[in-house]
Amino acid sequence: MASSSPTSLPDPELRPGRPPVVQVEIEDGAPQWAARHRDALRAAVAEHGALLVRGLGLREPDVIGAVFRALAAELMVEREAFAPREERGGGVHSPTQWPPNQPMCMHHELSYRVEFPGLMLFACPTAPATGGATAVADGPTVLEALPAELAERFERQGWLLTRSYNDEIGASVAESFGTDDRAAVEAYCRANAIEFEWQPDGGLRARQRRSAVVRHPGSGRRCWFNQIAFLNEWTLAPEVRDYLVDVYGPDGLPFNTRYGNGDPIGEDVVQLLNKIYEQATVREPWRSGDLLMVDNIRTAHSREPYEGPREVLVGLADPVHLADCSPTVEVSAR
Repeated sequence: MASSSPTSLPDPELRPGRPPVVQVEIEDGAPQWAARHRDALRAAVAEHGALLVRGLGLREPDVIGAVFRALAAELMVEREAFAPREERGGGVHSPTQWPPNQPMCMHHELSYRVEFPGLMLFACPTAPATGGATAVADGPTVLEALPAELAERFERQGWLLTRSYNDEIGASVAESFGTDDRAAVEAYCRANAIEFEWQPDGGLRARQRRSAVVRHPGSGRRCWFNQIAFLNEWTLAPEVRDYLVDVYGPDGLPFNTRYGNGDPIGEDVVQLLNKIYEQATVREPWRSGDLLMVDNIRTAHSREPYEGPREVLVGLADPVHLADCSPTVEVSAR
């Protein structure tokens, strides 16, 4: 069904278990169509939290970049990545390098930063043979489903991310900070409320405390917004966790999460968080050419295991500062 006017959209198809999907027909290029329908697309994302647009035929990185730029107020350069990804130019990034047979659990992108994307853009030039969906889950729904005592503790204390940078697992210092110059890294950490300590072997250990619950700057809704479960040791496959602990020790894991006061988070809590995420998850298999827009503050996303070639390009858009989201944990740069 084609749009009835130059700037209107067909009504999204709403089905249980799926994100909203809009099927479109375009007569000219995808970037031109995206520019004309920008306001309507962004309004649909604000209403639903995510929107899958089907029919744009997105294949080429330069076209995808032009679509991202047409839809975004601003595209971001990634900093503090937890795993490597490539910059493809024009604000387009490769997906995070992650084993195809391992799930990338629900998370809000870069929610451990003091400035993070308000909007995530995903385009799929090549859909996998099986699996590999970028699933989504509504943050306010997850927050409401949490046991009240647990939600109150995280809201009061926040969460703590600990990172041990090395050149073997996860993003290196240079990949995460865009430089390996110690003075520049230290300046970045001080400006972004990150405690840091250089190790004798040249590695870097860092700690950053952030709010687990924020208010959406647009709607005012309280949202569960963090990467507590995804970056916790208990979400790792048991054999991977055992290997990393054996090699790096329990305090040297590439990343781990704790309660904001430093107490460890039990395996039972991480399993509960992932269970509640799964109950709130909706998914739609990728088709080659699809576009997915996600409100990164309201809506978490994941990447499911897959087989066969899969290419999904990413845009980090519309930076938002934590201070603009009514954080419950004070964050101050040093």
